[in-house]
Amino acid sequence: MADRNMEIDLVYMWVDGSDPKWREKKLTFTGKISDQTETNTIGRYLSNNELKYSLRSAEKHLPWIRKIFIVTDDQKPEWLNTAHPKIQVIDHKEIMPPDILPCFNSTVIEYFLYRIPGLAEHFLMANDDFFFNADLSPDFFFSKDGFPIVRLKRKPLGKWHYRFRTLTGKEFGQYARKVYQGALMVERKFGKYYSGVPHHNVDAYRKSDYRIAVEEVFTESIKKSQHHRIRTSGDFHRSAFSYYTLAIGHAHLKYVGRKESIRLLLYRYDLEKYIKKYNPSLFCINDDQKVTDEQREKIVPFLNSLYPTKSEFEK
Repeated sequence: MADRNMEIDLVYMWVDGSDPKWREKKLTFTGKISDQTETNTIGRYLSNNELKYSLRSAEKHLPWIRKIFIVTDDQKPEWLNTAHPKIQVIDHKEIMPPDILPCFNSTVIEYFLYRIPGLAEHFLMANDDFFFNADLSPDFFFSKDGFPIVRLKRKPLGKWHYRFRTLTGKEFGQYARKVYQGALMVERKFGKYYSGVPHHNVDAYRKSDYRIAVEEVFTESIKKSQHHRIRTSGDFHRSAFSYYTLAIGHAHLKYVGRKESIRLLLYRYDLEKYIKKYNPSLFCINDDQKVTDEQREKIVPFLNSLYPTKSEFEK
């Protein structure tokens, strides 16, 4: 069981893709706002106030969180109570090198989270579409030795599986390729290969290990990727940080199923029916190039049914 006195922070990545100022900036630096590709779909930037409901879920189920940091690009949710002592908004300029700004690539932004001023040694990293669905204690995320629990799905990312798909013309998507390449790099450096796929939900880290991963272990790969303003094939992915900590004995592996962590696919599932069926501890709502505006309209009513009570983090 994790130390109940352990200070644990929660870090969110957030963007409002409907903000005219932000849209003009993205158009200026990338040549387009969005498209229907995996790398630049509008779903990566749209805000349906998911963050508001994620914070409601955190307040309800993780009252022991010390601080909540919201990492943004010169933005701030208009409904956010920034005077709350737990809340701190962090601009990209505070943690990222000026020569790579502005950046619209969450994969790159994640490299620099450990630089957040005042961030605790133990922290959770979340996107704004990740939600807590059960009362969880610190030992859900960290073991008694202080090391994080790395959650993977048993869906194989084995080398044989990758080669088979490639040979048959059924290549992995960009995300799977990035995860696979990171796993191979950890194998080359540390002699251990992890075939489980990240559960695509809230992850736990130690700041000290995160810093070493960025500044020492994967430095060259990160330097090659950090100038990509939008997601680019070949970007180095932070999942390698978790594989690295597992390889050096600074993390504990746990395979999870749908009753612990699930991804709700907007274009495929009835959200209410699916969440009631599995009642997971964690869930995320997946918005990608396959999702329509009509399907996105389901998000707020669904979240409001789960988290109807206004949190202290709202004005």
